[in-house]
Amino acid sequence: MFNILHRKKELLNIIGALFVALVVALPIIAIFYLALTPEKNIWPHLISTVLPGYITTTLGLLFGVGLISFIIGVGSAWIITIYEFPFRSKLEWLLLIPLAMPTYIIAYSYGELFDYSGPIQTYMRSIFNWNNSKDYWFPDLFTLGGAIFVISFVLYPYVYLTARAAFIRQTNSLIEASSTLGCSMLKTFYKIALPMARPAIVVGIILVLMECLNEFAALEYFGVNTLTVGVYVTWLQKNNLGGASQIAIVMLLFIFSLIVLERKLRKNRTFHQNSKNSLSPNRINVIGYKAWILSFVCFVPILIGFIAPAFVLIKFVLMRYYEVDLNEYFHLVFNSIFLASIASMLTVFIGIYLINSMNTSNNLLLKISISISRIGYALPGVVLALGIMVPLIHFDRLIQNIFSSFMGISLGLIFTGTFIAIIYAYIVRFLTIAYGTVESGFSSLSPNMAMASRTLGKSQIETLLKIELPIVRPAIIAAALLVFVDSMKELPATLLLRPFNFDTLSTHVYTYASLSAIEDAALPALTIVLTGILPIILLNRTLMLKNK
Repeated sequence: MFNILHRKKELLNIIGALFVALVVALPIIAIFYLALTPEKNIWPHLISTVLPGYITTTLGLLFGVGLISFIIGVGSAWIITIYEFPFRSKLEWLLLIPLAMPTYIIAYSYGELFDYSGPIQTYMRSIFNWNNSKDYWFPDLFTLGGAIFVISFVLYPYVYLTARAAFIRQTNSLIEASSTLGCSMLKTFYKIALPMARPAIVVGIILVLMECLNEFAALEYFGVNTLTVGVYVTWLQKNNLGGASQIAIVMLLFIFSLIVLERKLRKNRTFHQNSKNSLSPNRINVIGYKAWILSFVCFVPILIGFIAPAFVLIKFVLMRYYEVDLNEYFHLVFNSIFLASIASMLTVFIGIYLINSMNTSNNLLLKISISISRIGYALPGVVLALGIMVPLIHFDRLIQNIFSSFMGISLGLIFTGTFIAIIYAYIVRFLTIAYGTVESGFSSLSPNMAMASRTLGKSQIETLLKIELPIVRPAIIAAALLVFVDSMKELPATLLLRPFNFDTLSTHVYTYASLSAIEDAALPALTIVLTGILPIILLNRTLMLKNK
């Protein structure tokens, strides 16, 4: 009898996981279908005209941002881990704070900062008595190089985070052995620390490249035509879904290549430590001017990646505070919180369901389904919106035909251009974050706990609700917060799937930036940034507890 009940529960879990996997995979399936069955085949035209340029620019962006993020992230992580210098403990977590600054907001801020009428060029003209732009040279931010510069200083924390964690795990004995053999700290870094940390660093770089492929608004603002911008232009400006889907497939090939590369590199470069104590290396105390140089080096990424753009936003808020329409502002805040809250709750619920299903069954089909369910984060927002829009249109038509034929009722649009479409996109994109965060909490639970509960006659649901969930509540709250904040910041999917005359903080900022009036959207932009600081504080607290 017990075996029959267990098999029924396992079957239900498999069906549920398969459904979630189908929901996540549906946008990808739709994109491939559209690409293979276009209304008008413009693939030859794309290959002979814009596609090579899109690919070249995308590769240049990935290489540039990846390289700069590697240099800043790994360099600052090594300095923070190995050396003791003024303000080290503060800089350790402040180096993460640029993650709170969405790329499109920092792009708009630097666009204003570096503009001809901006504070930098205005100050230079007043100091050197220059009359116009012909009297001096100033770097053009609205180029591929400018985009690489700005985006790198927002995304480097992904590399810093993974590299620092890897350096902390390296034992004192390894560093001491290297010193005993006469190696300098620089040689120790290149010969020992960097190779050992390579798998973790690769993970960070892959995350950076994924975010680059997802970026749309900043690149459009800078006039840099990547594959992401190409999908948007072909879809909305050229009104060609098939062509947009064909470009999207090229993007998916990039993404899947990155995933395969990351797994291969991690598999081939695995190192083991013999020491039982994985204590972080004893820091070297640096004094004098060298200590202040290290402080300055670690401060520069924070200055460029957060303080400078935040200063621009605060300045605009103070300049325009009397013109702010508070009713409109609070309406934008409500819309953003409404969508983010629903998406956060549903995503965490699905994540808990999948984890519980995995913990109670070793079925191969279940594992495959859950793996598929976690690929959504790799999908750029523009591609995800394209893949969601088309199936929802067909579902709306199907439901409309059914109700119209049998009941004579016209329901209108249920999915397309509604909140459902946006929340669907958020769930698909951020399920990986919720799953990974909650799973880290469940992994700390002893298997004996569930077995003891079953012995006392508690069902699987009772064990989950009364014992396991209360214990992993901090992980659940963290997952909900991360999904909430990412949903607040998400722009491409929200912009493309939103109902008519509906704005969130992010879409409002995009609209005004497109009109070259970012100062009128400074308060919503600053609100997004302040919201993004919350998970940084949570992340830093978690890391501090782990390192104690």
